[in-house]
Amino acid sequence: MDNIENILSEANRCLNCKKPLCVSSCPINTRIPDFIYEIKNNNLKKAYEILFENNIMSDICSNVCPYIEYCTGNCVRGIKGLPVQISKLEKFVNSWAKENNIEYSYKTEKKNGIKIAIIGSGPAGIECAKELAINGFDVTIYEKESDIGGLLTYGIPGFRLPRDITIKLTDRIKKLGIKIITKTELGKDISIEFLKKKYTAIFIGIGAGIPSEYYLTDKSCKTIYKSDYILREYNAKRVINNLGDVIIIGGGNVAIDSARAVLRMGAKSSTIVYRRNKEKMPAIEEEVKLGIKEGVKIVYNTNVLGAELEKDSLKQIKCIKTEIIEDNVVNIDNSEFYINADSIVFAIGLKPDRELILKEKININKNGLIIVDEKYMTNIDGVFAGGDVIQNKSTVCMAINNGRNASKYIVEYCKNKK
Repeated sequence: MDNIENILSEANRCLNCKKPLCVSSCPINTRIPDFIYEIKNNNLKKAYEILFENNIMSDICSNVCPYIEYCTGNCVRGIKGLPVQISKLEKFVNSWAKENNIEYSYKTEKKNGIKIAIIGSGPAGIECAKELAINGFDVTIYEKESDIGGLLTYGIPGFRLPRDITIKLTDRIKKLGIKIITKTELGKDISIEFLKKKYTAIFIGIGAGIPSEYYLTDKSCKTIYKSDYILREYNAKRVINNLGDVIIIGGGNVAIDSARAVLRMGAKSSTIVYRRNKEKMPAIEEEVKLGIKEGVKIVYNTNVLGAELEKDSLKQIKCIKTEIIEDNVVNIDNSEFYINADSIVFAIGLKPDRELILKEKININKNGLIIVDEKYMTNIDGVFAGGDVIQNKSTVCMAINNGRNASKYIVEYCKNKK
């Protein structure tokens, strides 16, 4: 769908349900029937305003949101046929606004003089900062990298989320009067104790930045990589030479992104090895199809047991076939086999920096996630948290939901402090 005729045809398939399941299944309650209604009436500017009034990252979500899990997957049209392609409609509206230089302007309340610190500028931190700025708070974002966005900037490759979109997000944040201090890291340049002396409340949205991996060999191997390194190098337009035949361990969006990125870096081949079956693979189906179209191979029901080296160079990986029994992955006896490999990329998930969080005297659970109460507050008074740092496998829209909800409780907290 790349022209207005196709868009109108798709929009007119919307039934405008009285109780739209697409809205109730969206973590940020996007007014889906309302913006589609405006498309039907060829009022794209109004559709754009509806989207951005609710979500400052609408153009980002329309590119990366797992819509099959949320809105599109719950569309009533999908019961007996094809669901309405909501993300494509949203993407079209945002592209139209960009082409016509239309920007949504947020109305902000008069400054109240209350200072709030946001640590981390991923989706949760940005949303929390935006909501607080609209409510008149003096907000400062602290970001350890040179640019804001977190995973949006450093973790999602440009072929899935164009870089100009994240750059535009920075401009929107600044227009709200939010201060941005980059290259400033929690635990190194600032601490919770230091910030509490300057700010009435603090929101922690540092995400999950430590890649998970497991033991493959007791020998030193320079060609075993982590997904964050691969994607960071790709986004920085740096090439990792001599990747050869690459094996990516994992089955989520990061695995697909890594597999597509290494091909663009010149890898001879790119093969994803996933321990579950195709139906259980969590990556967005459309992204999987694009990866396969580009040459990515996928081996399902397979566990990688180890890596075999020859003179410090990776030669092959040892694998074993698996089966799913009561949703558990079970290795099949005597089914070992080998796959040739020159490089390996771990893409089996990210976890929060446990040592950093404990150093700041913040309580965590057994998975290393920050423990928060029903109001998103940590064990430290006035310190809140949200996003990947408090929940496993958070999506962008779930992180936005966290940031939005936390902002409401921060407002409540600050009012009670007066």
